[in-house]
Amino acid sequence: MATNTDSLSKRLVWITLLIIAAGVLIVLISSQRNEASQDIRLGAHPDIEGQPTLGEIGAPVSVVEFGDYKCPACKAWDESILPQLTVDYIETGQVKYSYINTLFHGEESGLAALASESVWNQNPEGFWQFHKEIFRQQPPSQNHDESWITPEKLIDIANEVDADIDLEQLAIDLVNQTYIAHVMADQEQVQAFNVSLTPSIVINGTMVEDPFDYEHMKQVIEEALEEQ
Repeated sequence: MATNTDSLSKRLVWITLLIIAAGVLIVLISSQRNEASQDIRLGAHPDIEGQPTLGEIGAPVSVVEFGDYKCPACKAWDESILPQLTVDYIETGQVKYSYINTLFHGEESGLAALASESVWNQNPEGFWQFHKEIFRQQPPSQNHDESWITPEKLIDIANEVDADIDLEQLAIDLVNQTYIAHVMADQEQVQAFNVSLTPSIVINGTMVEDPFDYEHMKQVIEEALEEQ
């Protein structure tokens, strides 16, 4: 026959086990949450001086995209996330957005980067139309490895957009690689910030894990605004 003391001891053991189990569960849940959002606090923010930048230069929050014109995910980001960011934060003067060329797809990425630098230096306002049109004309993702970016194609794209772009100057810049130093400077930043995927999005020195999680991006932006 069990005594009251034995019964109390068993209850204490069960309570202890339940507390331990609950603690383990909390740790597991916390770990899963951390794994779900592994943003990286960088030691610095990318240098955006001279980079194509949209929005007010004095905006308190800087959003930088490391992107590649031949990257299907960059096309998707440009078409789905950037418009939301523009309406919510860029047009309100809270965020400025900059684009840094990343050459993960070889020679074609380099050609598009050279063309974009030429257009940016000719016509900063027209640049964004050219930028979007390159992505718009990117082949479907399943065919993105096919060769399609050529000097002739880039000149055709520049001719199609409603912007004042000197096509002859663009052709000369492509042949002479006029802005190769700018493109190489971008690659130095790619290496300095250990960029391994495109698009990679940095918000005031924080590289977000999932560039397509716009709600999380908004949270990071709001926190950055509160710190100002």
